[in-house]
Amino acid sequence: MALVSFGLASELSSFNNCDFLSSSDLNSSQTFSIFQLSKQLKSGDRRIDLGNRVLGLIFTKASTRTRVSFQVAMARLGGQTVDLNPQVTQLGRGEPLKDTARVLSRYCDVLAIRTYSQQELQDYAKWSTIPVINALTDLEHPCQALADYLTVQEKFGELKGINLAYIGDGNNVANSLMICGAQLGVNVRICSPKGFEPEQKIIEKANSLSRFGSEISLFNDPLEAVKGVHVIYTDVWSSMGQENEQLKRRKIFEKYVVSEKLIELADEKVILLHCLPAHRGEEITEGAFESRFSSIFDQAENRLHVQQALLAVQLGGL
Repeated sequence: MALVSFGLASELSSFNNCDFLSSSDLNSSQTFSIFQLSKQLKSGDRRIDLGNRVLGLIFTKASTRTRVSFQVAMARLGGQTVDLNPQVTQLGRGEPLKDTARVLSRYCDVLAIRTYSQQELQDYAKWSTIPVINALTDLEHPCQALADYLTVQEKFGELKGINLAYIGDGNNVANSLMICGAQLGVNVRICSPKGFEPEQKIIEKANSLSRFGSEISLFNDPLEAVKGVHVIYTDVWSSMGQENEQLKRRKIFEKYVVSEKLIELADEKVILLHCLPAHRGEEITEGAFESRFSSIFDQAENRLHVQQALLAVQLGGL
């Protein structure tokens, strides 16, 4: 079974040994090809064996889906994973990052890094001689966006002209949704309280990457934002590292709850997405989360498949 057309296969091959630090690191053709490969891996129509390659995980933030999906993805590719928790390595005792990165490049074939600072991620990429993957920073969550848009494509058959409303804090997930969505032809509406919108530089970056007529729009009123949309997306109001703001944010965001009533304003075939973990009764009601519109667990599963495809491409497994 042919993977993709010659042109798109060439696009993917060009990403061999490349870093994935931002959603903008893949162009639209490469992203669509990643989706095609993800679906082949998901269905079992294609199998790839990377020959015992090693993925190193450096996670300074808690993780369930990202950690497990990367471990399972690497196992399915015939590789293995080493957990490099900073609390049990010399990283936690102050070893310079540039030393750690160069040493790990001699042991591992790829690194997935989950940390607070985008600059720290970029420093790893600078000093490493192997591919580095953004497994979440405060600025972006690009692997999540790949899984999100694969899920939307599976549900609607295409992405061009899809309207997605993100309700909540203008955080790292919102940033990657805008950047990735703009390249895929998705119209992304970000609805946040005043003062919690995404940074202007990210909005400008997304607009500069827009293809197929996609538009980025900002809203402060959820009732307006969700009118006629095909996808409603939400996330927790307080991200990791913002726990001390939780009570304050709960008051500010109290009108930004995805509820059954809000769903009624969207397209009749709307789907609900949430990157998880969810605080039911805060950003989303129990009824909405468990409704027939929810594609949340399909979305969570797709983290595995897009990351398996991404690793295969980066490590030359095509």
